Amino acid sequence: MSGRARLALFAWAATLMTACSLLPLVDPATWILQAAFLLGIQTCVGAATRRIPLARPLTLAAQALVTLVMLTLLFAREQALAGLVPGPDAFRHFADLLRAGGDDIARYAIPAPLTSEGIRLMLVGGVLLIGLAVDTLAVTFRSAAPAGLPLLALYSVAAGLSDGAGEWVWFLIAAAGYLMLLLAEGRDRLSQWGRVFGGGPRAPGLESGPAVAPVRTGRRIGAVALGLALVVPLALPSMQGGLLDGTGTGVGSGNGSGGTISAVNPLVSLRDSLNVDDDRQVMSLRTSTTDLSDLYLRIVSLDDFDGTTWKPSKRHIVSVPDEFPAPTGLAPDTKRAEIETTVSAANWYAQDWLPMPYPPSGVKIKGKWRYEPVGMTLVGDHGQNTRGATYEVKSLDVQPTAEQLASAPRPPSALERDYTKLPDSLPAVVAATAREVTASAANPYEQAVALQDYFSVNGGFEYDTRVQVGSGSGAIARFLKDKQGFCVHFSFAMAAMARSLGIPARVAVGFAPGSPQADGSVSVMLKDAHAWPELYFEGVGWARFEPTPNRGSVPSYTVPDATGNSLPDVARPSTGTSAAPSTEPSASESCSAQQKKLEACPSESPAAALANDDDGPRWWAYLAWALGGLALLALPLSPALLRVRTRAVRLGGHGRSEAGAALHTLAVWQELTDSAWDVGILPDESQTPRKAAARIIRLGHLDPAAAASVHRVADAVEQVLYAPRPRPVAGLADDVRRTVVALRATVSRGTMLRAVLAPRSTVRVAWAVSEWWAGVKARFSAARPAVRKPSGQQG
Repeated sequence: MSGRARLALFAWAATLMTACSLLPLVDPATWILQAAFLLGIQTCVGAATRRIPLARPLTLAAQALVTLVMLTLLFAREQALAGLVPGPDAFRHFADLLRAGGDDIARYAIPAPLTSEGIRLMLVGGVLLIGLAVDTLAVTFRSAAPAGLPLLALYSVAAGLSDGAGEWVWFLIAAAGYLMLLLAEGRDRLSQWGRVFGGGPRAPGLESGPAVAPVRTGRRIGAVALGLALVVPLALPSMQGGLLDGTGTGVGSGNGSGGTISAVNPLVSLRDSLNVDDDRQVMSLRTSTTDLSDLYLRIVSLDDFDGTTWKPSKRHIVSVPDEFPAPTGLAPDTKRAEIETTVSAANWYAQDWLPMPYPPSGVKIKGKWRYEPVGMTLVGDHGQNTRGATYEVKSLDVQPTAEQLASAPRPPSALERDYTKLPDSLPAVVAATAREVTASAANPYEQAVALQDYFSVNGGFEYDTRVQVGSGSGAIARFLKDKQGFCVHFSFAMAAMARSLGIPARVAVGFAPGSPQADGSVSVMLKDAHAWPELYFEGVGWARFEPTPNRGSVPSYTVPDATGNSLPDVARPSTGTSAAPSTEPSASESCSAQQKKLEACPSESPAAALANDDDGPRWWAYLAWALGGLALLALPLSPALLRVRTRAVRLGGHGRSEAGAALHTLAVWQELTDSAWDVGILPDESQTPRKAAARIIRLGHLDPAAAASVHRVADAVEQVLYAPRPRPVAGLADDVRRTVVALRATVSRGTMLRAVLAPRSTVRVAWAVSEWWAGVKARFSAARPAVRKPSGQQG
């Protein structure tokens, strides 16, 4: 196999190894086999055209044409001429597939189904496009170093869309493919004209010469590169940004996966946020209802509980319908009223999920939004958020009676199964406490009311934003023991306990009703953010409950002997807790109706975590992103950085002894020849230093001053190689710097940029790695005991 054919094979392998980072995004992963086959055809076409040989642009054109024909045969056969030649209809079909693929990426959670032709075209076509770029740079133009840029682009797409699972493995595979490509290019160049002139030492005492330094440098660079491949992905911050800072990935970020809310870490971050004094208006509302007690603005529901975290399930999202379907479980005979609400979000409030009254029946909003049918929520698509948005929402004010809830039939088995799941790691005390609290209840409705009253009235719980909460699966058990917390603790605990009783439950996150203003609007402040449990009853659907003391409003259908008036009984929680002096909330923790109207209640709000506001991530998050970005840039820029470092080492060393001066002279000469190599003057090992210097001066079109500098360096090298006692020569480093400036002044701008960003002489790293590996194999072979072959003689 020729050198170029071998290099093309390594380019094919490097592209496929990098494409493996896309495997977690789609299920099944059989598309990679199709991409590998088509990429192989593309590579073979390039090898054939280079063997003819064709001009470089014609080679690229031939590969691009074959690639287009293959994609047409695979995805647009019916729209092509004779099923093979792409025409206008084929290109329109490609555009439709790409548009559909973009919609499917936003619709599906990871991993997306491979049944989508649009996604398959994006995957296969993208790999072929990257493969064409890598083959062109590394093989056709013989520049493997810049080929790392398209490989990095392919890996970055995969890393940006993935959920972070096993990301370091894919980074390692991609980095290994790139290093293999560099090594293959070095071997190909070596096979053509041999090693670079290194000036083998002849003077006494110089046993190894300057070649030791490149070998040692190559070993170090190889080790550092592989180390970065292992360590950097672990240090990179995952590309997430959900409801709570640092807790998960939001669908609104454009990755198609569900966000997460941690049951432990968010409580700590919320506690810090809830104790700040700064309060700001998040939204301004105008609504058609006169009863604000049930005007909760719901952002998202958390229905997946694993014992440690509550998070939204990963579900499909679709385009926003003109009219939303009726909410699950709502019977026609349940009383309801439709209300209209206009919401204006503050310019600083950038939330991926759209706050709306629940259940919504329709929404009018500009921008890129998607609809999740199960949770009836809207989520921003590819960076869309609520910053400064004004939108109109139609919603239902469902008004069930206690009798309807008490007589509700058993929910559908599938819904009951999904929303009563509890992990085995949940402490037994949670279910035991739920059974004890609801021992006298006759039905699920009475059980739910008993749980609500246990937390908000007669259980002795205190509302405290400065509570210290444990971690892990025992967090709810600790909360039940300590009986101190805020809305997240109460809602998480009640939902888990309801599930243990067989009642479908989930947690909603959003805002409690705001405060009416003199102009007829309603102001929703940062401190109004809230979390509450929702329990399912057939015929009513998901019903809100309020277990948090002194927060929000108690639903009218949970108050005994409730009349038609659904205004909240604000004093009810504090009245219930007054009978227990040891557990009574302090004055600062209680909140009367007058205090609430004056906005004098203590901060309880998780809104700082719900909103991506101007405060943004903490300083360490910015630092982590910056370090991660620098680490990613280091891969394609590693040849340039290595070259700068090598030049500094070679020109900076000045030995005091004769041996040190000789090593310095040879290093300076090697830097001179490498600098000439970088601008296109290939080294010739067969020539003496004097002839090599004359060749550099002639081909580099150097002026007399630069030519004199080259000759001085060559003379010094000849002294080292041939003189019995070479004399140190001062100023050689300055001569090389002067020569480099002169060489770059005589070449085109493109050649100069290549000499800086992708210097040819960095192939020495590949040589060093190859030599090191050959040495390892030789030492291994020498260490094996010799096995004596049996002779054919007997006896």
